[in-house]
Amino acid sequence: MENFWRVLFIVGLLLNAASAAPTFPCDPSGGFNTFPFCNTRLSIAERVKDLIGHLTLQEKIGQLVNSAAYVPRLGIPKYEWWSEALHGVSNVGPGTRFSPLVPAATSFPTVILSAASFNVSLWMAMGQTVSNEARAMHNLGLAGLTYWSPNVNIFRDPRWGRGHETPGEDPFLTSRYAATYVRGLQQTGGPDPNRLKVAACCKHYTAYDLDNWNGVQRFTFNAKVSKYDLADTFNPPFYGCVKDGNVASVMCSYNQVNGVPSCADPNLLIGTVRDQWKLNGYIVSDCDSVDVLYNAQHYAPTPEDAVADVLKAGLDLDCGAFLGNYTESAVKAGKVTESQVDLALTNTFTTLMRLGWFDGDPTKQTFGNLGPKDVCTEANQELALDAARQGIVLLKNTGALPLAKSRIRNLAVIGPNANATTAMIGNYAGIPCKYTSPLDGLSRYTTTLFAPGCPDVLCGRNSMLAGAVRTAGKADATVLVVGGDLSLEAEGLDRTSLLLPGYQQQLVSLVANAAKGPVILVIMSGGPFDISFAKNNDKIAGILWVGYPGQAGGAAIADVIFGSYNPGGRLPVTWYPQDFVKVPMTDMNMRPSPRRGYPGRTYRFYTGPTVYNFGDGLSYTNFKTTLVKAPKLVFVPLKTKNACWDKKNNSTCQFIPVSVTKCQHIVIDVNVDVKNEGPRDGSHTVLLYSRSPVAQAYSPKKQLVAFQKIFLQARAKQRVHFKLDICKGLVIVDKHGHETLPLGEHVLYINDVQHTISLAVNM
Repeated sequence: MENFWRVLFIVGLLLNAASAAPTFPCDPSGGFNTFPFCNTRLSIAERVKDLIGHLTLQEKIGQLVNSAAYVPRLGIPKYEWWSEALHGVSNVGPGTRFSPLVPAATSFPTVILSAASFNVSLWMAMGQTVSNEARAMHNLGLAGLTYWSPNVNIFRDPRWGRGHETPGEDPFLTSRYAATYVRGLQQTGGPDPNRLKVAACCKHYTAYDLDNWNGVQRFTFNAKVSKYDLADTFNPPFYGCVKDGNVASVMCSYNQVNGVPSCADPNLLIGTVRDQWKLNGYIVSDCDSVDVLYNAQHYAPTPEDAVADVLKAGLDLDCGAFLGNYTESAVKAGKVTESQVDLALTNTFTTLMRLGWFDGDPTKQTFGNLGPKDVCTEANQELALDAARQGIVLLKNTGALPLAKSRIRNLAVIGPNANATTAMIGNYAGIPCKYTSPLDGLSRYTTTLFAPGCPDVLCGRNSMLAGAVRTAGKADATVLVVGGDLSLEAEGLDRTSLLLPGYQQQLVSLVANAAKGPVILVIMSGGPFDISFAKNNDKIAGILWVGYPGQAGGAAIADVIFGSYNPGGRLPVTWYPQDFVKVPMTDMNMRPSPRRGYPGRTYRFYTGPTVYNFGDGLSYTNFKTTLVKAPKLVFVPLKTKNACWDKKNNSTCQFIPVSVTKCQHIVIDVNVDVKNEGPRDGSHTVLLYSRSPVAQAYSPKKQLVAFQKIFLQARAKQRVHFKLDICKGLVIVDKHGHETLPLGEHVLYINDVQHTISLAVNM
């Protein structure tokens, strides 16, 4: 029976009229395995060169688009490049579909909540699980091997509708998440690191974080970005993807960056991604970006010029039909050479070779044993539950949490997200294995009384408020589940307010006043809200932020509320007050400008008041951090003796370019002891920030440079070791976008501990 699923699949193919085409390249049954490009003993470079040499110009052009064409005479079937795996295998892209053989896949929390766990090992496990399910579906002909995930844009503005797709506002956290998840997706575990399990893609490069705000559209938005913000904030996650994650693809975005469409900018693509960062893979456009830059942005005078612009800039693959329609005429007009087309195909075909696409029957390859039995397994679904629990952030607790099951005979469960299902999986989600709503999860602990309070999250009518108030008055405790869903924040939809929508705030206040027991407020959302009213309301005993927690979200919420799980998540974004909406989303500057009343953005630069801060998060126990070891003085050797001498002022300079130092070889030890002083076991995130000498221009107030997630039993203690590379942890970016190392006193913050390190140079 172990091969039953494979036999069933083959029978299905034979019954399909379209099965005259081969199901995979180099199929020996059709006699198509005799070409050199099918010979696995040759190098990938040799095989790719041979393959391209067999193609006519028209056949080459058919491979420049996401729906790559069938080449009958070579036995190469159609290949669909576009699949998605943002937080589980998705059927959003045309490359993946579900069927009776595999009707669903494990749906993890949206990225913003997984990032809140600050747990690198969790991210790796998620990537590995998703790629297992993707390969299993590929073996059945239900999925491709190229996944345009993850989204690693910085969550710059709290109103951005796609912020929940990202790991948050911090470049370091986003880089670590991106590189780790990519490695989990791609790594084969075999002897050849160049081989790929599936091919990931980091998107959307770069400075893309506005969809549709006050009439400004992502398709035509020109992001005016300074050199230091580009180097310091927007590009580091993509650098981390390429350098640390060895990602197989980068997707360029719709928007322009300083007047040039990102997909047509050779400095961004060839100059940075390909030449500086050494991308080992292909560059793909966001879907219809090439069409957009011609028809919407009017950047190129003719379609052929648009083709030339993107191919010469370094684009390899068009998600769309534009290159398929106009490349031949561009070649005939002399605007593009066939060798430039060949270069693009070299990058895409090399990726497919690394995936084993040209190695014959996928069921006879390394992952050929994966099938339906490996999708939606108990272990996979338990990991989805654990990911949701690890990310949940406890923002307020007056002592009522966790609720004691023995004291709660009945529980009021109220709010537009109280019985949420599809809202929990956010966007770019597939079909989950199953749903556990908050109401379902809480009902496993006690008797529940349900009242939605609003017809939906937009809560445009108040006719249901009275019923919710009556329900709260009957219960021993109340859980309010409010917030957002894709009708409020989504791709193509930015918010204009940071307040809870419609009558939600009134619902919360009325229920809190009427409830006879403790009231727990649960915020289900991707972006932050100004919930100052609830934070300051003494009748609200606890507040949880749960993101969009995935298929098992309701069980995770209930486990935290009733204490089966001790929360340890931390906010990956700043929660701003409503007044922040006065700041235009179109202002891309990260640094504040007192002269024009601009407060800056993210915890690194923002100077205004907050509702909650990046890194906030409580526990049901208490942790204490003690510094054990860290240097007080570090000397930095220079490559040249006079590199740090200001002749004009006859004094040593305040900061030096990293390029003239030998700091790459300096790693310092920072060790702390963390003790769980409370009565409960729990996880704890140790966050290490640095602050440069305050006199340095462009310096963040502080910046995250390292973190570790640990688990401690009650009363236990653990030593945490950080290896801090000063070339990465203590640098800032100057106004020209160059990394510099400030001299003088740097302050390290390790949770509630501060330590000063002085940097000096060897003259």
